[in-house]
Amino acid sequence: MKIVMAAAEVVPFAKTGGLADVIESLSLALEKEKQEVIILMPGYKYVGSAGLNLKRLKEDIDYTSIGNNIKVYFIKNDLYFNREGLYGDALGDYPDNLERFSYYCKRSLELLKEINFKPDIIHCHDWQAGLIPAYLKNNYADDRFYKNTHTIFTVHNIGYQGLFPRGEFIKLGLDVSLFNPQALEFYGEVSLLKGGLVFADLINTVSPTYAREIQTKEYGFGLDGLLNSRSSSVFGILNGLNYDIWNPQTDKYIAANFSDSDVSGKFKDKEDLQVSTGLPLKSNVPLFGIVSRFAQQKGFDILAQSIDEICKMDIQLVILGSGDFQCQETVSLMAAKYPKMISLNSGFNDSLAHKIYAGADIFLMPSRYEPCGLGQLIALRYAAIPLVFKTGGLVDTVNSTNGFIFEDYSKEGLVKAVKKAVSSYKNKSAWNKRMQIAINCDFSWNASASEYLKLYVKAKTK
Repeated sequence: MKIVMAAAEVVPFAKTGGLADVIESLSLALEKEKQEVIILMPGYKYVGSAGLNLKRLKEDIDYTSIGNNIKVYFIKNDLYFNREGLYGDALGDYPDNLERFSYYCKRSLELLKEINFKPDIIHCHDWQAGLIPAYLKNNYADDRFYKNTHTIFTVHNIGYQGLFPRGEFIKLGLDVSLFNPQALEFYGEVSLLKGGLVFADLINTVSPTYAREIQTKEYGFGLDGLLNSRSSSVFGILNGLNYDIWNPQTDKYIAANFSDSDVSGKFKDKEDLQVSTGLPLKSNVPLFGIVSRFAQQKGFDILAQSIDEICKMDIQLVILGSGDFQCQETVSLMAAKYPKMISLNSGFNDSLAHKIYAGADIFLMPSRYEPCGLGQLIALRYAAIPLVFKTGGLVDTVNSTNGFIFEDYSKEGLVKAVKKAVSSYKNKSAWNKRMQIAINCDFSWNASASEYLKLYVKAKTK
């Protein structure tokens, strides 16, 4: 099968979040399944200066490869992509993002014709690629090149919709009649996400539970009606984890490697984490870890409300993250109030992230909603027991045997779950058993890639 991955970011070329990891890992997993995969992404400024082995295809197209032979094409345009940020800068989102990503979508479809790659499936990811299905069903409806091409649109987080003023619609190059509530209009604005939701052959998101949640008013962000009308075409496939990167047995960043057959190295990693983050050396105190984007979605609101109660317990907490200024201020106040119990580390630090997963006893992830979540998958791999809210992909991966789940999203619900985890930690034989269950969980990409192949076959029957 010929498959195109269309996404705005891909590891190792450009990354702001988990989307970039998913595109790389899924593409590599599909290649292992003997599929022919190529990737199309914008040619951002730093792609050309990152020391990559880039080759020139056309004046505005460079390419390289990953895996055995997955070609990655970079669509260049200095006006749109020769910038420091992917989607914005310190002042906020770029005001011309609609033009930038509509150009990317148009140029992607023309490029496929130029390289004569007739795809069976174009797999589009998030709002930045949402116009590809819209263009195919409208502007390319009679183009024989795409006669047998079908589309999958994956929603990684429905909270990010690509919304723009209605006056921008004319810049898309679509018929003006498509600016209506059944197509790309969303309460008077243009929604690029709706381009994918309305016109893709099939829709999927990154966990089965999240696929159900986005069809409800609580989690649908105003699109639950549309998704309900297409419910027979909405699917959920859990993201996998790249175990070549996240492997405690070979991890180069951690003080001591360990495996499912011998987790003793983890205790040295806990000591190393305490030293690295300036916390007192306490081997018998449960060490909680957080690696997260600072956003209210991630549960920092109820964590701030709970912190006084939590810090009455004998615990330690290491936090690593960046993001929303107000949320970061909230976290900073917590750390300042309890400097001997909480270590706050702001920014992106890949080495420290690995150390936290390896050294933490409990991985705290109280997200209000979480489409899939990679943090809990990594934590399980490193025998750091996840403590999560009952939502999205967290429900699909964490249970009472490998972690702790709370169902009441509140200060009281979180405190109760933390107390239970701390109490369980004190029972060493039961805790060791829980660690063994966690580290032996298998959330590799193999099963997910197989499910995507089934979905691709289903799309071809549409």
